Amino acid sequence: MSGKDQSVISKEALMSTKPGKQIMKQALFKKKGYKLFNHYKEETEKEFPNFSERFAQDLYKEIKSDSSPNSTQQAFGDEVGSNEIILKASEIDPIRAKLDNIEVIRDRVSRILNSNFVKMTFPVFNALFDGAAEYLGNKDAQLKQDIVEGHILAIDLSEPMDRIVDKDEDLEYLDDYKLMNPYILKLARDKISKGGDKVLNEFEEGFKEARIGQYLDEELKSKPTQITEEEMTLSYKKYRSVMGTAGRNMALAERPLGEIFYLGMARAAEGVGCGNEIEDSIKNGFVKIPSWPLYYSLLANDVKKGFDITLEKSNLYLQDARLAIELLPEGFSHKEFLEFLFLTVEHYNQFWYNKLQKANKWSEFESRLPE
Repeated sequence: MSGKDQSVISKEALMSTKPGKQIMKQALFKKKGYKLFNHYKEETEKEFPNFSERFAQDLYKEIKSDSSPNSTQQAFGDEVGSNEIILKASEIDPIRAKLDNIEVIRDRVSRILNSNFVKMTFPVFNALFDGAAEYLGNKDAQLKQDIVEGHILAIDLSEPMDRIVDKDEDLEYLDDYKLMNPYILKLARDKISKGGDKVLNEFEEGFKEARIGQYLDEELKSKPTQITEEEMTLSYKKYRSVMGTAGRNMALAERPLGEIFYLGMARAAEGVGCGNEIEDSIKNGFVKIPSWPLYYSLLANDVKKGFDITLEKSNLYLQDARLAIELLPEGFSHKEFLEFLFLTVEHYNQFWYNKLQKANKWSEFESRLPE
């Protein structure tokens, strides 16, 4: 709801869905959930330029001070299991020379931060950390900045990596991103480690699991008609491991709150994943591969039915996410924030589904299904 595409939250858009109307009602009566959500949204907009500058300065220092950039590239390629997203040894020096300029670094940072995922997630992490800090009695402004920004950096890493793999935007900057990626991960780790070994270990496990999901997602592109339910669920680790782990770490990995946050954030992220697949299918002009709409369309031999069931799937994920609210401690200060957050996810999914219904692209989608 704080992303690049403001058409999703226009008055007309909100009026077009049932959850959107509930959002407008909350805003009209200034309900606690809306006020908390708006507070964190405004706080993020105010602080985002400072975060962006810290990111650029820290990244510039890391790149400049590395005495063995080729080893850094190789280690990163080994960790993520791909040589496609790193530079060859002969390519490093020219790219490094280009990035030996803080203005160039600022430009690249601003490009990868211009992401719905980043902009919509920042206020959520701030709210979760504040709620947990109040419950645990552990308020520390610097620790909050480190943990929140560390996880935002880790999420932001997915932007350049996706652009490199998909080759769908920023084509002239992809080599720059290849050089930057290992240092972004290092910055994320350095910040997250301020929360202690338990928090860092949770991040490492989540990062590994997310890569498993991402790797499978790439593999499934080569066998679109043979995808199983189990494979689709496993590939969704790319959503649930990233957001679930971040949620857990906003409570410094302390049970039970950390586990409750994991459940809420993991399932909400999977719900958003369904909406994202609907949105991408509209924008691309074909059913996304792999995706739940593709899986269900092929099983039903009916594209419209495939998307109908995908919306139901997103609602099941959200039902699970809302179970987390029921598990929160009595009197938890940010309960209404989470209720409002999940309402925005429901609106997002319903909005793109309604768009798809109006677009009436069923025959076009049918004709472009994989054989």
